Amino acid sequence: MPEPIRLGSNAAMAAIRARLERRGIVLPPAGPVDDAPNPDEPGHPEYHRRARAEFALTRWHNAVPYRYADAAPIAAEPRIGAWAQRVATKPSEANSLLLTGNTGTGKTHQAWAALRMIAEAGPVDYQLIATTAADLYGRLRPGGSDQGTEHELRRYTRVPLLLLDDLGSAKASEWVEEITYRLINERYNACKPTIFTSNYTTEAPRDPETGRVLGPGLDIILGDRIVSRLAEMTTVVVMAGRDRRRAA
Repeated sequence: MPEPIRLGSNAAMAAIRARLERRGIVLPPAGPVDDAPNPDEPGHPEYHRRARAEFALTRWHNAVPYRYADAAPIAAEPRIGAWAQRVATKPSEANSLLLTGNTGTGKTHQAWAALRMIAEAGPVDYQLIATTAADLYGRLRPGGSDQGTEHELRRYTRVPLLLLDDLGSAKASEWVEEITYRLINERYNACKPTIFTSNYTTEAPRDPETGRVLGPGLDIILGDRIVSRLAEMTTVVVMAGRDRRRAA
């Protein structure tokens, strides 16, 4: 008895082709089968990355102030781009970013550029709140929000991505220190990436010979327990140069 022909085998296909040819039906030569989607079709990772990026960029454009709508990262600071890429791929492992330097050196511009880079990478979850320290404290003071202080503080602590501009610019007080500590400590514990900008370094500048304090630092303005967390959770990028606003 002849060996049975297995369906789908080369012999089975040859037998089917021979029968069809006897009936005058000629099949074209079989080519390679490629059922994998291309980058322009649903199912391909690049297709879905582009869709996420389009959605994230819409949110970025809705949030960015008009002055920074053309924000782009400067080539001289690859650490900003590297941090943004880490946030886009593994936000819980990216840590945070502290841009420090004198007034007018482009810290806020670069913060918005970093947020744009994250959006363009197509992250899975792109939710952000951007605020200045002054506006943050204003909303968290009694009467600053109809929702109440605790509700507003939860928004800032839980949002996946936060930009806090001009850290250390508010007048020092026990209340400011406590609110700042609660915000930073919550985000530190949850490993949520944050961009801070500040005119101050984390440690107050001191005379190398006498140790005398030469000016304020975030450790003096906000306290050691806040700065200790900032030191661990942030990549510090110093923005050098002259005040660009006055130069313009």
